[in-house]
Amino acid sequence: MPTNSKTTALTTNQKVHGIVHTAATAAAAVGAGLAQIPGSDAPVLAGLQTTMIIAIAHEHGAAITKAAAADLLLTFTATHVGRGISQWLVGWVPGWGNAINASTAAALTEAVGWAADAYFGEERAAA
Repeated sequence: MPTNSKTTALTTNQKVHGIVHTAATAAAAVGAGLAQIPGSDAPVLAGLQTTMIIAIAHEHGAAITKAAAADLLLTFTATHVGRGISQWLVGWVPGWGNAINASTAAALTEAVGWAADAYFGEERAAA
């Protein structure tokens, strides 16, 4: 019986989508799980987003160190102020706070991921 074994290679764009969405889902879980302890999710989210930036850079063929990725994260995350405000206002409220923290963490991680994709995509196009 013949087997049809097609190998489907993912494009860089598809891989980046997977990286960003996986990181955003993980960020939502962290945001929801640590909602009642203000600021406790920040180091976890920073590590998650730094790893995401490194993975995106790799998919674009760029070599980047963890320190450089952390620097980019600082550049991309001026919006973390908004996250801090939302957490301060309602993050401590069980239920609602968890949902708001989860959605804010996911949205900001998505934004950082797409900013990194655009950054490394432009860098690659310029080369």
